[in-house]
Amino acid sequence: MTNSYQAPTVKKAFRILRAVSKNRHGMGVSELSKRLSIGKSTVFGILNALEELGAVVRDPKTKTFTLGVTLFELGRAAYSRIDIKEIARPFMEGLMERAQESVFLGVRNGEHVTIIDIVESMQDLKITAPVGTRIPLFAGATGKVFMASMTEEKVAELIQTKGISHFTKNTVVNPMRFMEEIRAARRKGYATDDEEYISGVRAVAAAIEGTRAFSSAIWVVGFKPRIDARKMGLLVEETLKAARTISEKIQKTDAVQ
Repeated sequence: MTNSYQAPTVKKAFRILRAVSKNRHGMGVSELSKRLSIGKSTVFGILNALEELGAVVRDPKTKTFTLGVTLFELGRAAYSRIDIKEIARPFMEGLMERAQESVFLGVRNGEHVTIIDIVESMQDLKITAPVGTRIPLFAGATGKVFMASMTEEKVAELIQTKGISHFTKNTVVNPMRFMEEIRAARRKGYATDDEEYISGVRAVAAAIEGTRAFSSAIWVVGFKPRIDARKMGLLVEETLKAARTISEKIQKTDAVQ
């Protein structure tokens, strides 16, 4: 029995994804159209739809597309160019041992953050979440760090269109103060969270550089009674150090590929 439903657009979308996955530098509309013998308008329309779903990411400077985080969430190898999990894992483990709190690695996917790896604390009582969990882009220290990588205009647009979610009584909901928090995170390369996302929980997050096609960050999370001012200072220092080391490793790996 033959299958009468060919779904040509779906097949073209997968051909485009397969072609993009084989080029670590990304591909543009014209290049894809020529290589796959598909009309430019069709390629453009499919890429726009895939971008809205997070299946591809567009580089605003080069206008090229690379694979997106949504494919990771479906269990696919979304980023073949750099295995950030493999690079970051040993430094996450070292950070957990020094901090004695859970360490997370995540990437921005549209208007949320996807956790792609975690090293759980050895403490009996700890913060954890399954790999693949999505958290809001406005979530505490993590959200601040990711939004710090965006332009002020884009942050202002998100605040105006989406509004600032009120997670706890400590959540910064005033737009002007929130923008100041973002600017501070941009200057320092890290952000802190004192029960702003989850009551009774403190966190420190730091940006990872070198992942050009997507934003990534590492963060440490623990219960407030275990994290006093002294330990908070230690977490800031160690998280920043780990993020910078991971960034350097990614850049070196990228340079030899």
